[in-house]
Amino acid sequence: MLTALAEARAALATGDVPIGAVVLGPDGSALGLGRNVREAEADPTGHAEVVALRAAARARGEWRLDGCTLVVTLEPCTMCAGAAVLARVERIVLGAWDEKGGAVGSLWDVVRDRRLNHRPEVVAGVLADESAELLEDFFRRHR
Repeated sequence: MLTALAEARAALATGDVPIGAVVLGPDGSALGLGRNVREAEADPTGHAEVVALRAAARARGEWRLDGCTLVVTLEPCTMCAGAAVLARVERIVLGAWDEKGGAVGSLWDVVRDRRLNHRPEVVAGVLADESAELLEDFFRRHR
């Protein structure tokens, strides 16, 4: 989570919402890093999780991320939760909950929908205070 927090802080330089992610391989090594790049790249899909999943898939040479863990500072949205399911990540570790748009248990629960063919384990609340504080500071300055 410390690596994901560092990625979140790096997003501040481009005016992006400070959310960071890292995909860990089965051995714990970082396969892909990501930060929000929606503003930097004018990309509506430029969420930290998607960026990290793409990088990890490139590093592995395949889109299936079996045995991998997605670590992210904020609960994934529906797009990112869906991407994690489709990538077959084994686990999602998240920092802060997103009561307004989260899709891993708060507002929606995409990853535990029994109708889907894959359901990753969810570990929540890892460095949640640090993750939430970074976001709160960002939005306080922008409102």
